[in-house]
Amino acid sequence: MTFRSSEVRRGLAGCLWGLTACGVLGGLLVAAIALPAVGGAGITTNTVTHLFIDLPPSPREDPLPERTILLDRNGKQFAQFYTENRKIVKLDQVAPAMRQAIVAIEDSRFYEHAGLDIKGTLRALVTNTQAGGVRQGGSSLTQQLVKNILVESAETDAERDRAREPSLRRKITELRYALAMEDKYSKAEILERYLNIAYFGAGAFGVEAAAQRFFSVSAADLTLKQAATLAGAVRTPYSTDPSLGPQRRHRLRERRDIVLDRMAQLGDIPVAQAEAVKRTPLDIRMRPEPGGCAGSAYPYFCLYVHKELVTNPAFGPTRAARERLLARGGIVLRTTLDPTAQRAAQHAVSSHVSPKDTEVAAEAMVEPGTGRIRAMTASKRYGVNSGNARNGPSTTYNLPADMAHGGGQGFQAGSTFKAFTLATALARGWRFDDGFMTPGRFVPSGGYFDCRGHRVNDPRSQIFNASGEGSGGPQSISTGTWKSVNIFYMMLERRVGLCQVVKTAKALGVVRADGTPLREVPTFTLGVNEMDPVTVAAAFAAFGARGRYCRPMAIVDIVERDGTHVPVPPSCVQAIERDVADAVNHVLSGVFSKGTMTGQDIGRDAAGKTGTNNGYTSAWFAGYTPDLAAAVSVGDIRGAYRYPLRDVTIGGEYYGQVQGASLPGPIWVSSMEAALRDVEASSFHHPDMSRFGGGYTPGMDKLLEAEKKRDGRNGGGDGDGGADGQDAGEPDERHSLGADHGYRGGRAHWRKPRHQQRQQQPHRRQRHHRPGPGHRAR
Repeated sequence: MTFRSSEVRRGLAGCLWGLTACGVLGGLLVAAIALPAVGGAGITTNTVTHLFIDLPPSPREDPLPERTILLDRNGKQFAQFYTENRKIVKLDQVAPAMRQAIVAIEDSRFYEHAGLDIKGTLRALVTNTQAGGVRQGGSSLTQQLVKNILVESAETDAERDRAREPSLRRKITELRYALAMEDKYSKAEILERYLNIAYFGAGAFGVEAAAQRFFSVSAADLTLKQAATLAGAVRTPYSTDPSLGPQRRHRLRERRDIVLDRMAQLGDIPVAQAEAVKRTPLDIRMRPEPGGCAGSAYPYFCLYVHKELVTNPAFGPTRAARERLLARGGIVLRTTLDPTAQRAAQHAVSSHVSPKDTEVAAEAMVEPGTGRIRAMTASKRYGVNSGNARNGPSTTYNLPADMAHGGGQGFQAGSTFKAFTLATALARGWRFDDGFMTPGRFVPSGGYFDCRGHRVNDPRSQIFNASGEGSGGPQSISTGTWKSVNIFYMMLERRVGLCQVVKTAKALGVVRADGTPLREVPTFTLGVNEMDPVTVAAAFAAFGARGRYCRPMAIVDIVERDGTHVPVPPSCVQAIERDVADAVNHVLSGVFSKGTMTGQDIGRDAAGKTGTNNGYTSAWFAGYTPDLAAAVSVGDIRGAYRYPLRDVTIGGEYYGQVQGASLPGPIWVSSMEAALRDVEASSFHHPDMSRFGGGYTPGMDKLLEAEKKRDGRNGGGDGDGGADGQDAGEPDERHSLGADHGYRGGRAHWRKPRHQQRQQQPHRRQRHHRPGPGHRAR
């Protein structure tokens, strides 16, 4: 016979006013009220009567924490986040044996009572007393559900403690809520909620996660033996946790056998079947359920998604709301990750740089026209150092990304920034062959203004080209780019306007890796700002998309708990004119055929720019096709200035000095070839020659004639920007120009007065100790 809670409440009321007719129930309540603790709390027969007649609403049920699943572009899971490993399922997705087992051991009269089972409570009391331990629970299954709900919905430790405290007051509260829930839900709905909220041990919350964790099967496929095992774990999930060793597994087997005996006693299964199952081992097949990014095959991309979810207002009005979304989980994030591109990048990086090296390479790939990040990787293993890592120390910095996405301070981008000056010049009417005579050395003593209109000249500095003071001569937009000539670009930046170059860079999404304002100084075009590969790749992707810049994105679709799809569209803007982008592509394509990357190409239309920093502190290559862009950085993770890339062995290969074309360039070529192997080649649009063709550079005819007679030496390339003269051996005191190393070798020099170096040393030493994969330049 099944009672509704309203009938129970009427019975309780009559019982409390007429104790002689109450039997067992009256005796229990009178004994409870007579307890000193209850009397001291002011609970009387009258107040208890009202407690059970005037019930509160059922307890507030917040969505249970679930796993947040990350899928690649093909729909395959590569990571998951969770505070509680749980996947909610419907009752019909749970094997009948599991439903029978949990009811048998936890509340065999579940389908007969209305939330309070006095008979079951007394029976459990007698059974447990005779056994000398807990064999059966006294609370109804509905009461257990209430307790779990109160614990889950608690927002403070004090609330959680109250929900667990062993007091009659707490038991009465649970009972009142249980009666209310019995009025609100059917028995099937209560059982479903219980199976999804219960903790089974080994980090598994809910029956689906427990089935997968313990036996590597779904809840729908649980056998009788497996169901009895899980049902036995609920009562003491910590002391029966099979992941904690053989002693705990022995206890779990004992609990399983108790469940089987109880099911046989109730007639749910034949006694012979119960005995047969009891003679078999547990057959636990623990399945790892790694959470977070350290356990992912693509940890850097995973970390970017995690940070994007909590920092981007598109995913919630406040950071607290976004963090709650992530913590409560239950959503599926479809990401932009391309497994083919990701494997290509990982293989290329690991083939050139060992995880044991203190030097680190990082790469990001971005799709032009959408901003979708296709790959992110680094040569270092991601995770917390364990002290016995065979592949060298790991890192918890997201090396391909900026600080906002878990990265460090980045590395100076070097001559990759010349692309922004090039785009500015072309937009302002310069033609491919326009140029001017360049001196052998250059002092930025006038004509530079930042975007606030302030003069930012530096008359105390000197800049040289790769081969020193004698390397002056005529250069054009084209040759100055292909050979990455420092002085030419310093002068070009002054002619088109430093602020205009800065505005072009900003329009293409350029921001410093550490989130501070860009340094608007004369050497901006030489790449003095520290950058991250994702930002640089996205900026160069805009050239491949004919000037359309798209904010880097890692999430394209969110599937909410109820199955609703929330698409995340690209965030794009036409940053520069299409014709200007076509012209930039035309010039930067020459870097592969006539410039610093001569002899290295990928067999399709491609453009890019090398970058080698002052003193060889770091090196870059950023390049793109119409289909994919990528940026590669290399530097010492211990600090770029203290550990320049000179006389180093990286990936088993010795380098006298690492240049943009000697290590980042080959990594880029290898990764892009593999990533685009099955992608039909696209071509750049031909530039408007009526607008950009031709032009004039004084002395260019003589220069071209002289180059035909050269014996392989080249004086037009830019160099490492190292200190001149006696300061050449003191890299920590040098100002980093961020200049790209030369076309075919040589050095560039920069000199600052000694007194200024000494004044700024203490500040620089302090910065050297800041965390991150690189150090800030002056």
